Amino acid sequence: MSGRPCVLVFAGADPSGGAGIAADIGAIAALDAHPLPVITALTVQDNNRVHEVMPVEHDLVMRQALAVAAAFRIAAVKIGIPGSAENAQAIARVIAGLRDGNPALPVVLDPVLASGHGDRLGRGNAIAALAPLLPLTTVITPNGPEAAALARAHQQHVPPPSSDVAELAHAQVLRQLGCEHVLVTGGHAGGDTVVNRWLGPARQQNWHWPRLEGGFHGSGCTLAAAVAALLAQDCPVAQALARAQAYTHRTLEAAYAIAAGQRIPLR
Repeated sequence: MSGRPCVLVFAGADPSGGAGIAADIGAIAALDAHPLPVITALTVQDNNRVHEVMPVEHDLVMRQALAVAAAFRIAAVKIGIPGSAENAQAIARVIAGLRDGNPALPVVLDPVLASGHGDRLGRGNAIAALAPLLPLTTVITPNGPEAAALARAHQQHVPPPSSDVAELAHAQVLRQLGCEHVLVTGGHAGGDTVVNRWLGPARQQNWHWPRLEGGFHGSGCTLAAAVAALLAQDCPVAQALARAQAYTHRTLEAAYAIAAGQRIPLR
């Protein structure tokens, strides 16, 4: 049957409508794919702070995913916060089952360890919770601090996120853990230019984007969801990464305010 390819999305619900499932749905639909949103956690948050996170029970996460997987052909998977280690393990089992029928199924992981203000986004150790998902990941999209934290958790002697060499070292650790492609985003660094660095199996590339003023709620979700939507349409990884970044930059240029603080990307 022809139609939009479906992207199975695992993420938390954001009542401000700016990040998590809300961002994923908007970005995936805007890029001509259809989102299948599976809620992994309920959150209490606004456009600036996360006050509380309540993970959905892992068996309910599994049932949500299996119901849509039985009805639709899944062309890609996008993962945001799992909410708990048990949920991450359930997601890993779903992906393994999907890959029985489609070994090349692309999986995009946005390893959100905390909000922009450092608020926790799940129960327990967020880094440890991601462990079963890393070997299943086609593209991982950490920001600089997230890449450093993930690398440091698995390899003691890694440099801090302060240079091109350091970020390449972090990306190499993530590739050793099973992530096929690593895109380290540079939004948390200083300077007038944001540098996003890609390390793949046989290629590395940097993209440079002018830094925009202010803060944005859900920019990382938007980027990862955009990558998943494009991979679902059989875009080569290099093309998907380039197009997803360009799309995300446009959403940030057109971002709008709903209250004081971080703006909402116009997806």
